[in-house]
Formats: sequence, structure tokens, C-alpha cells
Amino acid sequence: MERSARWLLTLLICTVAIAQFVQVFTRYVLQTPMMGLEEATVYPSLWLYMLGAANASRENSQIRANVLEIFIKTARGHARLGVLTESVSLVVSGWLAWWAWDFTRYSWRTARESATLYWPTLYADFALMAGLTLVIGFTVRTLLLHIRALSLAREANHG
Repeated sequence: MERSARWLLTLLICTVAIAQFVQVFTRYVLQTPMMGLEEATVYPSLWLYMLGAANASRENSQIRANVLEIFIKTARGHARLGVLTESVSLVVSGWLAWWAWDFTRYSWRTARESATLYWPTLYADFALMAGLTLVIGFTVRTLLLHIRALSLAREANHG
């Protein structure tokens, strides 16, 4: 899975970078912007952002402010903090996924289209739902690992 994720994210970032280069080149060098290119770039950009967030959750490499970890000295304390932070992450991700699901249903029901190219926006809107579903799955996995670590730390203190 790691190799597939890396390949897909690389493909998406190259697509977005090339599209931006073409847009800048045609607009500022050739003085003729490509109509619709920025709109088309929204699709791979949204997938890039959401799959990048899912990948960060998979790797457990999100940006964090780990101030409390400095003050916590025991493995049990770190496990408790991990359970707390992952639980909060799960609640927030679930709340966002609920909103994304509502938005995706709205997009499906209204058959929204992009302004210039008339492409169905559902393809871009679904990226939110897919990415947040993956984030929730990886957050649950990390939460279970922290619960296991807390259980092991508890056994070590009583054993």
C-alpha cells in the first residue's frame, strides 16, 4: 500500500505542478491564458490534498504540537495522551466526514457542474468523503495501538 500511495501522490503532484507551469507559461509568456485549466486543476488538487491527509494519517506523521509529551515521563502517560488525542481526532474527523457526506449527497442530487468546463463536480467533491473515510480508518488503527500500549503499560505496573 505504501508504494501505491507514494506513486499516486507523486502522479497527482506532478499533474498539478505541470498544469500550473503551463498556466503560468501561457499567461505570462505567451500572453494567452488557457481557459479552463485552473478549473480542471481543482480535481487533482483536491484528491492530492485529501489523499495526502490520509497518507499522513497512515504514517502517523501529521503536524502536531507535542508540548505535553515533554512533561509526561511514563509510558503509561504517553499511552493515555495518545488515546486522548486520537479520540479527539476521531471525533473531529467523524464530524467533518458527516459534513462531507452531506455535501457529497447534495452534489449527487443536484448534479452540480463546474462553471467553465461543465464537468461534474461530484468527482472532486467525492475526494473529501474518500479522504476523510481513510483518515478515520487510520485514526481508528492508531487509537487501537494506543489502547493496546495503555493496556500493556497497565500490566507492567501491576505485574
